[in-house]
Amino acid sequence: MREHGLPLTRRLHFIGTLAALITLLASVTVDWRLLALVPVTGYGFAWYAHFFVERNRPATFTYPAWSLVGDFRMFWLMLVGRMDGEVAKHAGR
Repeated sequence: MREHGLPLTRRLHFIGTLAALITLLASVTVDWRLLALVPVTGYGFAWYAHFFVERNRPATFTYPAWSLVGDFRMFWLMLVGRMDGEVAKHAGR
């Protein structure tokens, strides 16, 4: 959570995850070759957020599996409106 302190970082992660899910769905229903774009859409937004907004290093490079799990958790928390509380909880640590 500490790596996602700025609201714009979290929004860009949300957009990237949503775009990746939509691209995944399109690869199943429209054209399987779109599958190659799934990581580009998901990681593109997230990495931009880390490098240029938050100015830190994405966890993907160190913990790829945990990074993906964390991204979907963050996506879910934002979807249900609980992300701000989660950030506040971890800010004191």
